[in-house]
Formats: sequence, C-alpha cells, structure tokens
Amino acid sequence: MRILFIGDIVGKIGRRMVKENLPNLKREYNIQYTIANGENSAHGKGITESIYRELMSYGVDFITLGNHAFHKEEVFNLFEQNKKIIRPMNYPKVVSGDGYKKVNINNKELMIVNLQGRSFMEPIDNPFMIIDELLEKETADEIFVDFHCETTSEAIAMGHYLDGRVSAVVGTHTHVQTNDGVVLENGTKYITDVGMTGFKDGILGIEKEAVISRFLNQLPARHKVPDKGKGILSAVVIDTVKDTIEPILIRE
Repeated sequence: MRILFIGDIVGKIGRRMVKENLPNLKREYNIQYTIANGENSAHGKGITESIYRELMSYGVDFITLGNHAFHKEEVFNLFEQNKKIIRPMNYPKVVSGDGYKKVNINNKELMIVNLQGRSFMEPIDNPFMIIDELLEKETADEIFVDFHCETTSEAIAMGHYLDGRVSAVVGTHTHVQTNDGVVLENGTKYITDVGMTGFKDGILGIEKEAVISRFLNQLPARHKVPDKGKGILSAVVIDTVKDTIEPILIRE
C-alpha cells in the first residue's frame, strides 16, 4: 500500500499548494490513498465544512486533526455526518468525533489513528495508554498513526513504543520537517515531524513580524496567516510493501 501523508495544511496558501501539487504527486508516486492533517487549514486554526469539501475535491481522501480540532464549530457537523475526518483519540470519551477509522483500499483494511501529545500541550488522556487500549481490541492490515505533538522526545518515544505494532507513525504540529525518516528496527515507518504545507517565507506559516515582535517584547501579538505569497508543501510517501518512507519537500 502506498500512502501519501501531507503535513499540517496552513490557510489559503497551504490549500493552494495541495491543489497545484497533489495530482502530480499521486501520479509520480503511484499513490493509493492520501491523508492530510487539516487542523490549521481554516486560516491557521481549525477546519470548516467548505474547506473539508475543498480539500476532498483536490484529491485528499482523509483528514486528521490536532490541538485546534475544535476551533471552528462546523467541525461538529462533519463528525455527525461521519465524514472521513478524525480528531485526536485521547480527548475524553464524551468529546464529539472519532479518534480512529478504518477504510478499505484494494481489499486491504487501513486503520487511521490520530493521537495528541501532552508535553507542553493540553493535559488530555495519556496517548500511550490510549493506543494500547485500541490495539488490544482492533486490528487491520495496515495501521497509520498521526501523532500531533510538541516535543521531539515524545514523538520519538511513541515511534519506538509502537515499533512493530503499527505500519507508520508520523509526527505533526511543529511545522518543520525533520531529517529522520526511517524504518525502525521492527519495521514501523517513522518521522518525527512531516512539516507544514503553507506560507514559505514566514514563521511556521505565519507572517514573521508578529512572531518576532513577541520574542522581542513578550507582549501578545495577533498571528496573521497570509492569503498570498510563496508556498511550501511537506509530505511523506509510505510504502508498506517495500518498507520505505520518503520525505517530500516542495518549495516555490
């Protein structure tokens, strides 16, 4: 199975980068299924119903989220409609939405799981224990995990913890692609962070001036996600048959 995963899509520029590059990526890498992290796709925070449909129209098959999953109220409608979208599984069970779903690809079952880290993030349920509970009761031909976390140590720990138990663990959230795509000792494909898809000449997809100002004066500053400018697309291609993981970085 050949899976393309697109890292955090940020705002209008990120969506444009998907539109312009996804068809060629699918052809070049013979992709069977495309997953994207869409938690920043609505101008930097959350996702809307119209943006969900937009990304699907470009060829995305499935969307994962993260700590901004619930920033837009429309996401609850997407969950209720049972769309191909999930939020981090380790939110409390009373929270709307699913943390994993299964899809069929050429008579193979793929389980897609979304988890969120806890280091320097919201104190939600322990992702290590939550994934243990899931793997005790559910199986699939291939298991793909988007681990949305802040620290490299937590991401690497999850990769080794799940090595041999899932097909792939990919990190999201930091918006910077790491140079450590690897097949771990027991066969799990791993990368600490896939990187972001959005505005190239800012800071993590945001206009740089406000971010720099905050570092200088420690005062709150509104982050601005530009609608125009050069873009970057960060992704990985995972081949579960050949046991390979290949990072992709497209810059304008």
